[in-house]
Amino acid sequence: MAAPKPKLPQMITANRLRDGEVVWWKDGRWVERLEQGTVYGDPRIADEALAAAQVFVTDRVVVNPYLFEVRVEGSRITPASEREIIRAAGPTVRHDLGKQSCPTLESFDVSI
Repeated sequence: MAAPKPKLPQMITANRLRDGEVVWWKDGRWVERLEQGTVYGDPRIADEALAAAQVFVTDRVVVNPYLFEVRVEGSRITPASEREIIRAAGPTVRHDLGKQSCPTLESFDVSI
């Protein structure tokens, strides 16, 4: 029998209700860039953070927060699934719009 596949670290994402923007969880608030979000290596802590993020659903700030797997290489965070890679990049219809239009933009925190 093959050894169990090791779990990848996880992050939390949702969509901001006001404008549909994809956001990520960091220290009790939502940020607009994947690389600003918190990466959880411990599934138990990730579940606790997800429970804390649910308050923002009740307050109608975000919809559908959930955990997803990422790969971390040095300081680079890459979503493990194609779906999350697309969500992190922004709209796919035009590359001159969305997050992919400013790949060298310095990261900044945007609190909701």
